[in-house]
Amino acid sequence: MAEGELKLLGLWASPFVMRARMVLEQKGLNYEHLEQDLSNKSELLLKHNPIYKKVPVLIHGDRSICESLVILQYIDENWSKIGHPLLPSTPYERAIACFWAEYIDDKLLASLIGILMAATEEAMTEKNADTYAALETLEGAFKNYSAGKNFFGGDSIGYLDIILGSFTVWIRVLEKISGAKLLDEAKMPLLVEWEKRILAVDYVNKVLPSVERLEEYGRALRLRATK
Repeated sequence: MAEGELKLLGLWASPFVMRARMVLEQKGLNYEHLEQDLSNKSELLLKHNPIYKKVPVLIHGDRSICESLVILQYIDENWSKIGHPLLPSTPYERAIACFWAEYIDDKLLASLIGILMAATEEAMTEKNADTYAALETLEGAFKNYSAGKNFFGGDSIGYLDIILGSFTVWIRVLEKISGAKLLDEAKMPLLVEWEKRILAVDYVNKVLPSVERLEEYGRALRLRATK
């Protein structure tokens, strides 16, 4: 592949961009990460994602691939001979992985955004409880899906590890903002240990921002949203 043939339009704080970058790094692909200002959207972004006008967008040659879950599957299939596959090999296991991916991007994401944007203590308490419940559900999913191994993907990082892994720093930031313990070692020991393992992976660490930097960004977002 020619140098510069792959471009990723992104935003450093977006978990959806983080997951796309994780897979690009995991595969060892050369790509250019073009940071976007979503308050002043570039012509490049509007050209390559005219429908949703949001990041991430993967540009591969003259092709544009939008939406993070689609991007992950595209990278996994297009460079299937590099590294281990993200998605399981059987149709049933792939279906289960896709189900939990949708759960994470629906239930967990909604509750995390709810914490960030909560205008009252009552609303924040409610969203803290929703997040806690979603993580408890994912604790059970990990127990069943990992079959006693280190990751959702088994012995190596897979599709769900990347998807949930992209929210790890945001979860810790929202614990600081809300003052609530969301990822509780007493109630979710498997997820807590999983988090330690995935954060120890070099290409994950390379992509994820620090808690401090993301907390500053999150508090600024919250201030603007709750004025």
